[in-house]
Amino acid sequence: MARKNVTASGMPRTSRQVELLLAEDVEFLGKQGEIVKVKPGHARNYLIPQGFATVATAMNKRNVERHREQIEDLRKQRMADMVKRADAISKYSVTLEANANEEGHLYGSIMGPDISKALKAAGYAVETDHIKLDGPLKELGMYTVRVQLHPEVKTEVKVWVVPAAKK
Repeated sequence: MARKNVTASGMPRTSRQVELLLAEDVEFLGKQGEIVKVKPGHARNYLIPQGFATVATAMNKRNVERHREQIEDLRKQRMADMVKRADAISKYSVTLEANANEEGHLYGSIMGPDISKALKAAGYAVETDHIKLDGPLKELGMYTVRVQLHPEVKTEVKVWVVPAAKK
């Protein structure tokens, strides 16, 4: 008569699991850098041979933690740089020339790419998608335009739309 919950040596069976460190994102299991527990067969037959995971040794865990700290430091440095850039942009004003009629209506319009190009020419790294306009600027005048460098870093820049110099 075979006993189901006992090994050949007479020791009780336990549902063993091994700790693995994920090298890549694995659907339904975890994200890269996480430590997960899986059954030994899944680790031995799939995750390790495919390069999705490695054994979670103490050294590997320390390396991952050190890497996370470095990434967090880089993120903080980037945020500080963006805050400085946002502060500098808020103190700057852009002047754009455009052709307009006597009433001040532009023949064309000023859009995000025009403002971004002017800011880049002034030495500010602002991409077109950072410029948040409610609509195109179609008249001469002064506008306050929102600039969003990051979801947490927002500022404004003054945009002066002036008539083009006549030749």
